[in-house]
Amino acid sequence: MWKDFKAFLMRGNVIDLATAVVIGAAFGKIVTALVDNIIMPCIGMLTSGVDFANMKYVLKEGTLNAETLEMEGEVAIGYGVLINAIIQFIIIAFVIFIVIRLMNKAKDKLTKKQEEEKKEEETPADIALLTEIRDLLKNSDKAEEVAEKLADAK
Repeated sequence: MWKDFKAFLMRGNVIDLATAVVIGAAFGKIVTALVDNIIMPCIGMLTSGVDFANMKYVLKEGTLNAETLEMEGEVAIGYGVLINAIIQFIIIAFVIFIVIRLMNKAKDKLTKKQEEEKKEEETPADIALLTEIRDLLKNSDKAEEVAEKLADAK
């Protein structure tokens, strides 16, 4: 059972998936920092200083605690956080789209190159000979060269 589990872990798919999760988590933190510290302040500046992270719709007003000077008991819907999350999602989705698009283009290029090489390798000898004869006839009016080529091929 341990050998099977070890073989399962050592397969490329599991290790690739684990690597993708770790890189994805790190990338998510980078995007969060980008949105929270660069994009949203710029948007806030363009919208007369609106801070989206603190935007909320208050359902029930809270009371001010005299000792801590903090609001307590407030019930609110924080839609500003949702706006930040949507912007983060759009950035991540766009980056993933670009990466997948580049990978697909590279894969298509490689597949096309392999197909062309395969076609070149698969040319039968008789077809190659006929192609060579055709090329000789196009380039020369001398039937003797063609006859010599035919004799050499046999």
